[in-house]
Amino acid sequence: MPHALDSPRVPGALAKEALPFRGVALAWVITGGLVAAVTGPLGLDHGSWSAAFQVLVGGVLQAGLGVAQSALAGRPISRRVLAAELLTWNLGCLAVIAGTVLAAPLIVDAGGLLLVVAMAFMIRAVGRGAKGPASALWTYRAFLVLAFVSIPIGLFLAHTRAG
Repeated sequence: MPHALDSPRVPGALAKEALPFRGVALAWVITGGLVAAVTGPLGLDHGSWSAAFQVLVGGVLQAGLGVAQSALAGRPISRRVLAAELLTWNLGCLAVIAGTVLAAPLIVDAGGLLLVVAMAFMIRAVGRGAKGPASALWTYRAFLVLAFVSIPIGLFLAHTRAG
């Protein structure tokens, strides 16, 4: 008997397309919590910021966007697209954190660019054939726009802090 996850279109958080996002996001949340726990005792200059970024961008936003795109996409998302999204999103997050910690704004810029590329893949994956309630689609798009708008602000701050 086939398992529900083997079905080509299991909607939402249980869909095969959403599982990698949920798993990697959970790892970001756990590492963000660990960073937050050691920030004070180790005197990490960017520890609090890094923990928040890991939890909110690497974890919560990634999981939310991954689950939402899986639920909203009108057709199954290919493994190649999923891999590209996961790779660009997570390398982007790592670059933003590394560039911030190292006071290397060009690395932060590269990370921001990777995040934009990941969001472009996500917009395309849902596409015009989106299914589900219009409010869910607009919420998905609003979160992508909010993330997109926050990137130049973060890049400006990274360059300002680096001098």
